[in-house]
Amino acid sequence: MTKRRQIALAVGVLSLAAVASHPPSANVAILTHRSGDASPARFQAAVDLGLASASILVTWTGSQLTR
Repeated sequence: MTKRRQIALAVGVLSLAAVASHPPSANVAILTHRSGDASPARFQAAVDLGLASASILVTWTGSQLTR
């Protein structure tokens, strides 16, 4: 039983070290603006929880005032 605890503890420490050295992150970009649009409308958000982070970028072409 002691050997199993040592193995479980070693696996736990190695798993924690792997997560702490390179925290997982997600980066999502949704680009739906026209390629010729010089200043597309934009929404950007980011969340960082310490162990994991996520960021979102959404762009779109708004209605033009001049034609």
